[in-house]
Amino acid sequence: MVEARVRVIYGDTDQMGVVYYANYFRYFELARSDYFRASGGSYREVEKEGRMLPVVEASCHYRAPARYDDVLVVRAEVTEVRGASLTFTYEVRRESDGEVLCTGLTRHACVRRDGRPTRIPDEIVKLLAPR
Repeated sequence: MVEARVRVIYGDTDQMGVVYYANYFRYFELARSDYFRASGGSYREVEKEGRMLPVVEASCHYRAPARYDDVLVVRAEVTEVRGASLTFTYEVRRESDGEVLCTGLTRHACVRRDGRPTRIPDEIVKLLAPR
């Protein structure tokens, strides 16, 4: 599991003063990138090898709102690796009180540059293996 921190900027909020729902997916992406780095790699390296991991499914269960200037702790972990796909799960908490604001997941397919599915290379499996 990897934890990323992000401070909510004013531009992330909607007219009601809460984080706009779609921005949680950006926070998920931030944590996912940090996961790659914490594992000793980077998504850029995956792409250099001719593989991409597009999101093929995404969900988010909202529990409580985040607001401007909140510091959020975004936890990410790989919970499943299959032949040509993998799943990340996420939890977003407000740092000040630990309240869970949302949970979510993204599923990724492993594809070549031409968009055709391909098996996840062993070095990426090792890099992203559930911990």
